[in-house]
Amino acid sequence: MSLLVLVLALTSVSLNAFAQVALRKTMLTIPALPETITGYFGFGIQLLMNPWFIVGMSCYVFSIGLWMAVLGKVEVSLAYPLLSFGYIIAAAIGYFFLKEDVNTMRIIGLSLICVGIVFISRSA
Repeated sequence: MSLLVLVLALTSVSLNAFAQVALRKTMLTIPALPETITGYFGFGIQLLMNPWFIVGMSCYVFSIGLWMAVLGKVEVSLAYPLLSFGYIIAAAIGYFFLKEDVNTMRIIGLSLICVGIVFISRSA
């Protein structure tokens, strides 16, 4: 895998993780899901007009475009494991930006994912 393809893949994964965080932020800034069917229209309007939602969806669009470029250059079996970096990026952003708890068990789990990525990357 060339350096350019790796950068494209990691940028795509990062944008995907940013999208997840933006969508979480969206749900923290709008009222809870309505309890009646009639409330869903207003909820949908609030959702679509929310800046965090717009940012999250934009990140997804760019992420998909970059990911398609990656898949045009490398095998899926090599590229797909790189998506696991999204777990690490999302945990870091969640910790620093949303003040989420990233405890020892999560760090151990993320470390195991990293080890797995190294093994997969060595198989190519």
